[in-house]
Formats: sequence, C-alpha cells, structure tokens
Amino acid sequence: MSTSLLGALEAARIVDLAQPLREGMPCSPTHPGFHLALTRRHGDTARPDGMTGSHELLVLGGHVGTHMDALAHVAVDGRFHGGTPVTVRDGRYASHGIDEVAPMVCRGVLIDVPARRGVDRLPPGDPVTTADLRDADVRPGDVVLIRTGWAQLWHDRDAYVGTDSGVPGLAADGARQLAAAGVRAVGADTIALEHIPAGAGLARLPVHRILLQDNGINLIEVMNLEPLARTGATEFVFVGAPLPVVGATGAPIRPLALVEPRV
Repeated sequence: MSTSLLGALEAARIVDLAQPLREGMPCSPTHPGFHLALTRRHGDTARPDGMTGSHELLVLGGHVGTHMDALAHVAVDGRFHGGTPVTVRDGRYASHGIDEVAPMVCRGVLIDVPARRGVDRLPPGDPVTTADLRDADVRPGDVVLIRTGWAQLWHDRDAYVGTDSGVPGLAADGARQLAAAGVRAVGADTIALEHIPAGAGLARLPVHRILLQDNGINLIEVMNLEPLARTGATEFVFVGAPLPVVGATGAPIRPLALVEPRV
C-alpha cells in the first residue's frame, strides 16, 4: 500500500452508518424480524485447560436492519431489470441476487433534507422531491444518502415503522432525477427509503420500481445518518458491501463514511 493512501486512510474519520441488530428492533411488517439464540453458552462444556466457547444462531429476514436491496427484490410482469425472466433454481433466484453486487468504495453524497428545510426531522408521510435535491452535487457513480431525520425514532418501533402515520422519503420525481444523474445506489434512514403516505402502507412502491427495475440502482434502507449529519460533511468516501448471499433479494450491510478530519 502506498504511503499516501495509507496516510489518507489513517487521517479520515470513520462514521458508522448502520443501525445495531437486536431483538425487538423496528422492521417492516412484511419481513421476518431479528432473533438471536445462544446455542452454546460458556459453561455448557469445558476443555481440559478450562477454556470455553460460545456461539449463537441468527434468524432474520434479508431486509431487516440496515440492508441493501438486490435487483431481484422487484420484478414487473415476471421480469427483472433488463428484461431477464424471473428464474428460480434450487430455491433461490438464478440472477440479479445480492451476491452480484460488487463491494462499493466510491464517492458518497449526503442530502440532509431537514437541514435544507431548517427543521430537525421531516414530518410523517412527507415526500422528498426534486425541490429538495436542487443544487446537490450528484455525479455518475455516486452513492447518494438521503437524511430525513427518521433515525431519531429508531427506539420507538411503532413510530419508526409509521404504519398509521406514514413515513417521509424519496418521491417518484426525486428518484427519476437521481436515476438520470447515473447514481450507483441510493440510501436513506427509513424503513423503505421511499415516501409512504399516511395509511397507505406498502401497497405501492413506485420508487422501488424506478430505481431497481427500471434503472438497476440498488437501495440501502434503515441507515443511521445522524452521526454523519453531525459532522457537517456532504461529500465523503462511501464504503459498503452487502453479505454475498447467493440468489437473495437483499442482505445486511454495514456502510461506512470516511470523512475528512476537522481542521
């Protein structure tokens, strides 16, 4: 590794953009939640030298916690992005799975919508439109992260999921604008990334169709963008790689932002 690259990495602040995985955390009602069970505890058995080992079983849906949506998450009329027919082999999708997503080390852009509007958090069911994206320095290949402030409600499961109240998020016109800019992925701090009107639930997800199906752009959902917003950075190095679960429609990801140190 070159000295200059190593020096740059050592100087950067690393901001964790993932929510912690724990029992009872918010998740979409259409997905199985997170469960952890200790299958072997310290003391169950012991080696002759007194050392013990412990391990656990994890059970969770591919779209629970901070995760990335694969292109296989959405199909229209039996076809994935690019017109590929939906095909299942050995109980998993034969193409467009999350294992096909390459690790991402690229330019990231934070669009802090509450800061732009002068509020702490967007209200329930509030759309993020092209007006909120105006003047954002978005370039081809970027990962664009949209902060709504909704991560502030992470410890209130019902409020975060917003079944009755709705959830703020990206509207269809904003999704089309980002797709036209050639972004690599779009992330947000909400349960489904896109605008969910009050009482509408997940009956219609136009942004998922625009980004995943129409344009082949991955989504990252349930992010914690509060620490990144506090740095004041709007441009950073984004690092993220979903678990390569073969043929899966989504998988956990632990995204990171590498931010320039304060002067």
